[in-house]
Amino acid sequence: MAAITASMVAELRGKTDAPMMECKKALTEADGDMAKAEEILRVKLGNKATKAAARVTAEGIVGTYISADGKLASIVEVNCETDFVAKNDDFLAFTKSVAELIATQNPADVAAVSALALDGSTVEAVRAALVGKIGENITIRRFERVEAKGKVAAYIHGGAKIGVLVDLVGGEEQLAKDIAMHIAASKPKSLDSTGVDAALIEAERRVAIEKAKEAGKPEAMLEKIAEGSVQKFLKDVTLLGQVFVKAEDGKQTIEQLLKAKSASIAGFTLYLVGEGIEKKVNDFAAEVAAQAAAAAAAR
Repeated sequence: MAAITASMVAELRGKTDAPMMECKKALTEADGDMAKAEEILRVKLGNKATKAAARVTAEGIVGTYISADGKLASIVEVNCETDFVAKNDDFLAFTKSVAELIATQNPADVAAVSALALDGSTVEAVRAALVGKIGENITIRRFERVEAKGKVAAYIHGGAKIGVLVDLVGGEEQLAKDIAMHIAASKPKSLDSTGVDAALIEAERRVAIEKAKEAGKPEAMLEKIAEGSVQKFLKDVTLLGQVFVKAEDGKQTIEQLLKAKSASIAGFTLYLVGEGIEKKVNDFAAEVAAQAAAAAAAR
């Protein structure tokens, strides 16, 4: 039996928002397997046990650039240590410049971005100078460049903590902006079911079967119930399957909206600042206790 530590319980709680004791029980049942423990909680507590996988866990902003004709675009995430710096004018200007360079110069990766010319120097030199001036570390984390099949629209939300690019083929400019806003609000994982990780689908299937068993459903119905849950899951996490946030009837999906407008989506990119980054949380009580213990030992 694996030892269940307080840090493991805290990590599971951070992922699920489930009560501490429920997290400990789930980890014990799963013999310390974090992914299995999360599934156990979902069986017991339903979707309340799942936070959005794309929690904002670090500071910074998302910057975008779109050419005048809408045919060339980029999106970039630039991180810093505090939200205060994320609002700094120099930091904002740096991010804007980097986004434009990515679109116009087509660098292969972040290292190539750093080597690009900027303000008579390089992006890396400007970044380093900004770090010295502001007093916080600044990093270019990720980017994407788009050569549009249609035209690109962007949407920035929450103080530039969420950024979206969407490549719309056909349709009008307002439609592209509305869909970009929808993506920011609903956070789809992919355009359609072909882009959803098979592991996520299988996890959904397992959870549905276990919940059906606990509800006393007949064995012969389990697969049918699981398939229904999977299809509902796919509608919830794919852009085309989601109900449009501005739908007047509350039923029209993005796929139906596009069909009505004789349009299609070639692709989209959604960035959430700090997605997947573990943000350091200071335990001041523990720090004070440690300092007091150190002081006592020095006497």
